[in-house]
Amino acid sequence: MHRFFPLTLLLLTSQLLMAQKLPQAYNLFDAKGKEKKYRKLIKAVEDADVILFGEAHNDALGHWLQNVVIRDVAAVDNRPLALGLEMFETDQQAALEDFLADKIKAADLDKVGEGLWNNFATDYEPIIRWAHANDVAVHGTNVPRKYARIVFSEGFEGLEAERTMAGTEFPELPIAYDPDLKAYQEMLEMMGGGHGGANFPKAQAIKDATMAWRITEAIHPGGRLFHLNGSFHSDFRQGIVWYLRQYQPTLKVLTISVVEQESVDDLTEENYERADYIFAVPSIMTKTY
Repeated sequence: MHRFFPLTLLLLTSQLLMAQKLPQAYNLFDAKGKEKKYRKLIKAVEDADVILFGEAHNDALGHWLQNVVIRDVAAVDNRPLALGLEMFETDQQAALEDFLADKIKAADLDKVGEGLWNNFATDYEPIIRWAHANDVAVHGTNVPRKYARIVFSEGFEGLEAERTMAGTEFPELPIAYDPDLKAYQEMLEMMGGGHGGANFPKAQAIKDATMAWRITEAIHPGGRLFHLNGSFHSDFRQGIVWYLRQYQPTLKVLTISVVEQESVDDLTEENYERADYIFAVPSIMTKTY
């Protein structure tokens, strides 16, 4: 019995080592939860006019993936490429261009509109600097928050007093709205319905509408636009996607979403259909804030 002990120990040790596979930082799936090669995602870009990359704003790996994907998107073909970002609002566009041209500093840009997001230097400055250096136009697409606050307080009717800014800082009025979209229904449920709660999803909708409108304004004829936004704005092809159909239904839209899971071996069922392509990252991944 004793003379077989070393062999038994060796076999057990071998089995344990085989079970401890190399940790995965992320995995890529399609909408049906099927694991996909990265090249399949980049191949799919060939047929897309707009790529909506849905992020968790504080996910370090997601921001790295954005930087990787946009570089590979730029190399797909010779179509003009533009970059759009939720993180900049339409009233910051001129200052954003001055910043990229080194006419002003980040501190000056931070004084315009609602200022910079607190993770600008780590998460967004690298990608806009790359874009500018590679002749990729950079566009702020989000609605100025003052208008979102008006909609939250008064509904879309409140924008009538700001009509002179329609078509420059937010879309032309009236703003289309579908209260039955699942994303907006969930927001309404969060607020418990009622008078105050009814405007909560509308304040989200003016952001979705403005981002979609700005995308259609910014995309080059025959070009392609890569857009960064919180995943809620494009998940399940709602939000921005719904408004793109209103403003320019012929645009071909590809959606990407980053989700956090305890394990990235398989896509959890709740994340099926969330986007055309889904990056699963570990829930313990480093956060930028």
